[in-house]
Amino acid sequence: MAWVYLILAGVFEVVGVTGMNKVVKDKNLKAYLILFSGFICSFSLLSLAMQTLPAGTSYAVWTGIGTIGGTIVGMLFYGDAKDWRRILFIGLIVLAVIGLKTIS
Repeated sequence: MAWVYLILAGVFEVVGVTGMNKVVKDKNLKAYLILFSGFICSFSLLSLAMQTLPAGTSYAVWTGIGTIGGTIVGMLFYGDAKDWRRILFIGLIVLAVIGLKTIS
């Protein structure tokens, strides 16, 4: 169950980062609600995952999911570059996360 918590924590990290982007652009209540609810859920789930999983593995996977998700959201919704090199490095992060799961 710890891995489910960790994956969900990473997803909510992306929600929080998306909220951060909305706050910069809109500065309305909805944007702040997305920002704070995303990060509160993310940190809560991360702390649950860290009760079972090692801290280093948890943090690496959590930040990896956040990085991948934030980059993909930026490419799909905010006009960030879709260069093949970005996609290659996203793939390398995915491989690293899979590797950490395999050895944990």
